[in-house]
Amino acid sequence: MTETKTTNSAGIPLRPLGRTGEMVTAIGFGGYHLGLIQDDNAAISLCQQAIDEGITFLDNAWEYHDGRSEELMGKALAGRRDKVFLMTKVCTHGRDKHEAMRQLEDSLRRLQTDHLDLWQIHEVVYENDPEWHFAKDGVIAAMEQAKQQGKVRYIGFTGHKSAEIHLKMLAYEYPFDTCQMPLNALDGTFRSFEKKVLPELQRQGIAAIGMKSMGGSGKMVKEGVLTPDEALRYAMSLPVATTISGILSPRILQHNVQIARTLVPMTAEE
Repeated sequence: MTETKTTNSAGIPLRPLGRTGEMVTAIGFGGYHLGLIQDDNAAISLCQQAIDEGITFLDNAWEYHDGRSEELMGKALAGRRDKVFLMTKVCTHGRDKHEAMRQLEDSLRRLQTDHLDLWQIHEVVYENDPEWHFAKDGVIAAMEQAKQQGKVRYIGFTGHKSAEIHLKMLAYEYPFDTCQMPLNALDGTFRSFEKKVLPELQRQGIAAIGMKSMGGSGKMVKEGVLTPDEALRYAMSLPVATTISGILSPRILQHNVQIARTLVPMTAEE
């Protein structure tokens, strides 16, 4: 992709979030990994460091570590809420609108905010998930209600199992703002979200959010297939608004932020 020349004051590239008019940092901070840090103060400090380093896009989900990820992020956001684009995910897994709205109130309380910038359906991974989500009084109805109430600004969905299931969701031609999926150097050659889903998102004007740039487990890096720099740079070179990065320490934070600041997108040949 052709990289935008726009950067924030911290030198991190900014990219448009689809048709929303929002600009977000090319690298995002992952909420799942935040909950893996055992020491609360260390986790809160790391999230605050990420924001201070210029990362504006924060990822989370209602069910990450039984709510601990959201609680830690909420504490980290004290005095910093207006500096970030805050996203979390609703985890109804086919249950109804009422369960979705209950989870939304949990998320708002834990994150210590009165609104989410982005609320996404978590883990659209089963063949009948699209039918459940679009059913009368399903999670889509909750999302529309939450937007009307001013508790949510934008909506989207996520999943990491099947490009075909993503396409089933997109076949409804619903005006989602975002769609999150695994995008990495191995995905491009096998059951590929990159090859199948990204073009459809571009056609519909929906912002793509990348995740699992190192495969989720990091195995491709641990076994020497790719360096961390190559893996993250590949993912960030795709036509995505942001790439979510799982960050466990200040050292990894500094390394990943530096990759973003010095990003030169890969050529097609690379």
